[in-house]
Amino acid sequence: MATALSNNRKMFLTTAGVLVVGVAAYGLGRVYPPLGPSAGTVAPAERYVSSQVGEGDVTLGDTSVPQLMQTDAFQVMVKDANFRQLANDPGFAALASNPAVMSAIAANPAQFSALAKDPSAFHSLVQQASQLSAAGSQLGGGQNAALAAMAQNSSAFSKLAQSPGAFSALAGNASAFNALNNHPAAFAAMAQNASAFSKYAGNVAQFKVDAANGANPAMSANQAAFSKLANDSAALSALSANNGSAFSALGANAAAFKALSANGASLHNLQVASGLMAQNGAAFRSLASNPSALQAAAQSAFQLGSHLNSVGALNASALSALSANASALSALSGNPAALAALAGNASAFSALANHPAAFAAMAQNGAAFSKYAGNVASFKTAALSGKDPAMSANTAAFSKLANDSAAMSALSSNNGAALSALGANASAFRQLSSNAASFRNLQSAASLIGKNQSAFANFAKNGSALANSAMAASKFNSAAGLSALQGQGKLNNAMLSALQQNGAALSAISANPAAFSALANNPAALSALARNGSAFSALSNNANFRALAGNPAFGAALRYGNVANAVNQAN
Repeated sequence: MATALSNNRKMFLTTAGVLVVGVAAYGLGRVYPPLGPSAGTVAPAERYVSSQVGEGDVTLGDTSVPQLMQTDAFQVMVKDANFRQLANDPGFAALASNPAVMSAIAANPAQFSALAKDPSAFHSLVQQASQLSAAGSQLGGGQNAALAAMAQNSSAFSKLAQSPGAFSALAGNASAFNALNNHPAAFAAMAQNASAFSKYAGNVAQFKVDAANGANPAMSANQAAFSKLANDSAALSALSANNGSAFSALGANAAAFKALSANGASLHNLQVASGLMAQNGAAFRSLASNPSALQAAAQSAFQLGSHLNSVGALNASALSALSANASALSALSGNPAALAALAGNASAFSALANHPAAFAAMAQNGAAFSKYAGNVASFKTAALSGKDPAMSANTAAFSKLANDSAAMSALSSNNGAALSALGANASAFRQLSSNAASFRNLQSAASLIGKNQSAFANFAKNGSALANSAMAASKFNSAAGLSALQGQGKLNNAMLSALQQNGAALSAISANPAAFSALANNPAALSALARNGSAFSALSNNANFRALAGNPAFGAALRYGNVANAVNQAN
């Protein structure tokens, strides 16, 4: 009889998918879209059937673990030798409980596994990255404008960012080079033969004379253009700034300027970049303070532009919202599905953000509230009466929510879709409200997206694009923070050393310092990372592994033995 009941339970779990592992480990991160593609297909009959779910670990309505284990990605990975090595490591479950970190590790496994072998050095790197993150978050609107300029004009800045000297020259003499934009033929001639013009530094009056009469051979082929420049008093005034330092900058970076003006398209990009830099001179001068940070910032800006463009959201409002709120959004970047839910139901979640106690209870038990989708009137009745067990611990908060007509109206939009979204993403919302700090990030993001609905509307069906955009913006801010510290003379030796030795890791950590701080304080997770560097390297480009590791149910499945059991069965 007991055996029959056990078999019935297995069938109930795998076919109806009603009972599943409950709260996953703290800090679960990145949630990708539907898993796949995989390197092969597996017939449904071969799907793994698990009975490793405890009575105290289930939540009615949450089907995330069985759904995860029925994917092609899972079936393929349990047969992979490197994945099996990780799954059988007792510390891997602790590491996998933070998929936002695992995503960064997969991008740079060798550096992170080496760092993990020295916990003290890892702690130090996290501290340095936290300082960078803080410095980046304190930068003003000019830096946000610089990010927007680079993200929207990647073709103009891509080659320039690879020439730090030329970038610094333009940033330090933005007005002068912007003035040259009005004289493209003269600008092209000067960029192509920069060393011939450096002699005019400190003597712009002589430049005017030679430009007017064409006496300099470097100007003779474009005499009309230079004569016009000589008669442009505003341009000459700009060129005279800082004792004609623009001419010195040209000569000091002659080879770079020649390459950057090699043809019409290149010259156009140079002109666009110099014009944009003139609009935000201080911000670009700050970026130019550190060549390594500049390249990291530029790469992050280009990535941001690409992510936004992929969903048709490469516009000023989205860029402004993301750059000004990168820290709050990047804290949720490990849960793209939840971000998509917030973007798709912005008014409703923004309204819930004004009722934090009720919102927290709903986020912690999303499956219990999905039944009210399509019947918000019933939700209001239950909230007023306090008879629903999911509301009973917060009756005053739910009563207040029920009496907020604006909030109830927002929850009613799209037939209560926000309540449905809570249930569909129960694991993700549970993680995002697992403690006070996490919930504050969720609350802030909900409020932010609600206030910028047009900017975030395009992410409703692509939370990964929003998550990746937030991470890219956060990385840009951290790189900008490093440059700012250097420019202010506050970049200490420890941070410089970290940048030189572990630049990629420092950049990744600074984009999400809280997640890496949790890793640094988890000896079991660090040990697993140190022991399995080769396995992580082998799996770093495996789409199936990334998909599994980014699903919130994966950590729960590891924690309760589902994955280990499946690996053993596959063997």
